[in-house]
Amino acid sequence: MTDHSSIKPTHNSVLTINGGSSSIKFALYQVGEPLKLKLYGKIDRIGLSDTILMYNDPIVNQQERHSIAAIDHRSAAKVLIDWLVERNDFASVKAIGHRVVHGMRHIQPEIVTRELLDELHSIEPYDPDHLPLEIELIETFRKKYSKLPQVACFDTAFHSTMPRVAKLLPIPRRFDLMGVQRYGFHGISYSYLMEELARLDPSASKGGVILAHLGNGASLAAVSEGKSIDTSMGFTPTGGLVMGNRSGDLDPGLVLYMARSEQMTAEQFYEMVNCKSGLLGVSETSSDMHDLLAHETDDVRAAEAIELFCYQVKKWIGAYTAALSGLDTLVFAGGIGENAPAIRARICDGLGFLGIELEEKRNMANEGVISTLSSRVTVRIIHTDEEQMIARSVCHLL
Repeated sequence: MTDHSSIKPTHNSVLTINGGSSSIKFALYQVGEPLKLKLYGKIDRIGLSDTILMYNDPIVNQQERHSIAAIDHRSAAKVLIDWLVERNDFASVKAIGHRVVHGMRHIQPEIVTRELLDELHSIEPYDPDHLPLEIELIETFRKKYSKLPQVACFDTAFHSTMPRVAKLLPIPRRFDLMGVQRYGFHGISYSYLMEELARLDPSASKGGVILAHLGNGASLAAVSEGKSIDTSMGFTPTGGLVMGNRSGDLDPGLVLYMARSEQMTAEQFYEMVNCKSGLLGVSETSSDMHDLLAHETDDVRAAEAIELFCYQVKKWIGAYTAALSGLDTLVFAGGIGENAPAIRARICDGLGFLGIELEEKRNMANEGVISTLSSRVTVRIIHTDEEQMIARSVCHLL
């Protein structure tokens, strides 16, 4: 295999890689203040017969999609590398930043070394759905561009500031010594949201803030003086809120009940709560909130899935307002949080006692601030951008 590390780059771009279970999101930023987005896209439906590479070049306003052959993340990464080389985009790359979902006790982005990769391999059992794929992507780029710096940005790092009481799990203490605790996720998104909030309103970012990252994966975080003090996801990204396909928090007694009544193995239970539950499980039709909203008037299952989602988010907002000893700012982000006015309205309905009041027209228009002028709590919509946060982290580190 050719080692392309001999290519002489102009060193003015950062490539970001955000690997999911069946996709790879990528973006190319020109280094500067501010960062300039040169290219973004994703390889979707990896491992299926209709795998596609989609991209958008905002500089020339070009959008395209191509069918590709990619049976796994390694082959998809090779297709992406070859495509970037063919476009001559890789010649400008000075470093690559990767989203790594689980970082255990790593609290800052780090340069990828052999030692770090060995450590990540050793903690794969903590996150078998994400870590093996993310490590494979790093190693694929490392093999082809051995001299190009790569940076791991950990989703768990943002929550490293949580107090001990928020991390502890009420199980035998010996498991805590093994690292079994609440870690929290969506940290790259939360870091970006807090930086944006500080830019929009510096004083607000120092107060009591609840961040609601609501998408197919969904979680909330309570932030005080810029630091995470609690978050809804726990030891794995399955915990917390009901999500698109994930159950969120469940009574652990269900494990034994399902084993006895359904002869369900641990692996089958894991698959059920991660892939077949949440909005999909309750509605029996879709994990997509847009689809459910379209059918809630004629399908009670869709209506109940929506109601359950909004009810749980509302409860977490109440709980975190208590943990913060009062709330100053509520931020909605993510696909649902940014684009579903009806869901935001239902979540906030009845929370006037906390000082949350939405202005209907602003909410329906998806404006930046959607609370009334008299609302004690400022309610905002901020578009989250994990790729840009990864690029910022790479630039700060290097």
